[in-house]
Amino acid sequence: MIVSGSYMRPPEEEKVYEVGDRVEVNCDHEDKACQRIRGWLKGTVVQVDNKLLAVQFRENIYLTDGWMVPDKILWFPFDSPNVRPYKSPRSRKSDINAKVANL
Repeated sequence: MIVSGSYMRPPEEEKVYEVGDRVEVNCDHEDKACQRIRGWLKGTVVQVDNKLLAVQFRENIYLTDGWMVPDKILWFPFDSPNVRPYKSPRSRKSDINAKVANL
C-alpha cells in the first residue's frame, strides 16, 4: 500500500559535507577591527564523522562563554541550523551576467 500525502512544505534534503567544503557558520568571532561579534563566518570542513563535522577558521573564534578557541575548530551536528554551504558572491554575479547574456 502506497500512501501519499501533501506537505505544508517539502522535506529538506539532507546536507552532505565532505572534507574541503567551504561553509558558513553562525558563531562568535572577531571582525576586521578585532571586535568580537556574532555572525556568519567562512570556514573549511576539516573532518567528517558519523554525526559531526569539524569546521576550521582563519579568524579567532569564541565559545559562547567567552573563551577563545585555540585551534580555531568548532564541531557541529550535520543538521545544525548554524552551518550552511558557502556561496561566493562572485558566483552569484556571474550567474546574473550569464542570464543577461542569454536574453
